[in-house]
Amino acid sequence: MNKIDLSLYLVTDNSDDVEKFLNTIEEGIKGGVTVVQIREKTAETLDFYELALKVKEITTRYNVPLIINDRVDVALAIDADGVHVGQSDLPCDVTRKLIGKDKILGVSAATIEEAKKAERDGADYIGTGAVFPTATKDDAPSITKEDLKEIVESINIPVVAIGGINLDNASTLIDTGIAGLSVVSAIMSSENPKKSSGELLNIFNS
Repeated sequence: MNKIDLSLYLVTDNSDDVEKFLNTIEEGIKGGVTVVQIREKTAETLDFYELALKVKEITTRYNVPLIINDRVDVALAIDADGVHVGQSDLPCDVTRKLIGKDKILGVSAATIEEAKKAERDGADYIGTGAVFPTATKDDAPSITKEDLKEIVESINIPVVAIGGINLDNASTLIDTGIAGLSVVSAIMSSENPKKSSGELLNIFNS
């Protein structure tokens, strides 16, 4: 299994203003972000590739792993550290064959069955949610805190909680056994991404 510090896992939102987008990611990393995942659901392949290269320059400088959401082709093209796939993307075992054993592979799972299957099929970690209502993913299934605990206890690979996590509610998840908090808006929409990241990391490490 590939080791990775999942404590504060930043998933990006849309990148209309590229300069601001890149600056937010860098400030987030300075504040304590331990992993960055680029999620671009609507970008053309070339645009995604070029954006991912720019993000990789930043993550490499700070020695933070870069994960590409869904697009195995883009991940391989820029030699990203890994890929994250959902239940409607390429299957986990197929993705693992494509990226090889040394790349990080994350899988979204909302049930114990999905989590166990992902572990069997070669996932390094699970992303599970939405743990709170979220505006960034309309189709995200919601799970309870008890569901989250049960998923954590049912598998031997780390679990990251995602979905509507912010400074007000993050502390309620700390006793679930998760390996990290995955956030979008709490950092990407923050007036001060560095400060928000530091505060979120402090909450998690408390």
